[in-house]
Amino acid sequence: QVRVVESGGGLVQAGGSLRLSCTASGLTFDRSIMGWFRQAPGEEREDLSCIDWSGQITYYKDSVKGRFSISRDNAKNTLYLQMNSLKPEDTAIYYCVAGGSCSSFTYSPPRNFRGQGTQVTVSS
Repeated sequence: QVRVVESGGGLVQAGGSLRLSCTASGLTFDRSIMGWFRQAPGEEREDLSCIDWSGQITYYKDSVKGRFSISRDNAKNTLYLQMNSLKPEDTAIYYCVAGGSCSSFTYSPPRNFRGQGTQVTVSS
């Protein structure tokens, strides 16, 4: 059974940075597409970013492009999301997800998979 545990969220002022981590188990991590999505209360989920198994292919939603950076450490079964220049509209619960399809132009994660998430709150 695939399991992911997200961490690193918190409260930060606008313009600040956070680094989220996601540790995965129950899968062949170094052959898995990994990604992040977020969901704010009452809002649709946003599929933010993905990375292929090698780390050479990444995708970013326009709303975070240039501010967020996804990376992975296959030796540690860990996925990261470096978030810079945070804005109040980035406030949401952030979730890590395994699988789906990822290219430089689009990301389609599984819709029925999520961990417990980590809360990110950006104050103005």
